[in-house]
Amino acid sequence: MKFWDFVTNQAPAPDDPEKTIEERVLTLDGPIGAESWFDDDVTPVLFKDELNAGTGDITVWINSPGGDCFAAAQIYNMLRDYKGRVTVKIDGIAASAASVIAMAGDRVLVSPVSMLMIHNPSTVAMGDHNDMQKAAEMLESVKDSIINAYAVKTGLSRNKLSQLMEDETWMDAKMAVELHFADAMIERTKNEGTGAAPKGTLFKSRRMDEAVTNKVIDHYKKPPVETPENTRKASDCYERLNLLKTMM
Repeated sequence: MKFWDFVTNQAPAPDDPEKTIEERVLTLDGPIGAESWFDDDVTPVLFKDELNAGTGDITVWINSPGGDCFAAAQIYNMLRDYKGRVTVKIDGIAASAASVIAMAGDRVLVSPVSMLMIHNPSTVAMGDHNDMQKAAEMLESVKDSIINAYAVKTGLSRNKLSQLMEDETWMDAKMAVELHFADAMIERTKNEGTGAAPKGTLFKSRRMDEAVTNKVIDHYKKPPVETPENTRKASDCYERLNLLKTMM
């Protein structure tokens, strides 16, 4: 099952609204990297064939939580190598590997309600300490390659990008533009008004987890037991009771 879809629409010509031109649209919806991507060697070739089946500019709509980083790397390279102009539009979420694909756009636009997330690559490994070390080294190399794509698009330093990935950073549309992961927000056809632009939101998952954990710990800490001034020992009470009995 493919996780992409190519369609051809009729759109007004930029220089003459009375005329129409064919507009090629690629939709990436859902997890990136269906099982057949690696089980079937034809799949990457099929994607490339469909991409190059037409000419001219192309619009890529992305709504994906991510997936296989190697599949994303192949799509990124194919889009970067495409002869026409590539416009990426994020209408829901471009997270993890999907954010790498988004960086292939000559122009990247984000919906005002969309999100973009970047984080460290992860994998599942088993074996002895040598196997674990090799897996760790592989992840470092993959992270470096991902940073290459982010750096080309954003112009941010590698150290800054590495830290954003380390923190598992979620960006709303405003922050994605401010950090240059996107070029602009998708404009509405009607006037938005003249209110002040809101500040972008930068949500760092790891720091948020730590903050929530600390709040829970503080909430369930047992307060120190205070001894009221008018309390008496149980032994004193028993002595007083015995004294009362002898007096009766």
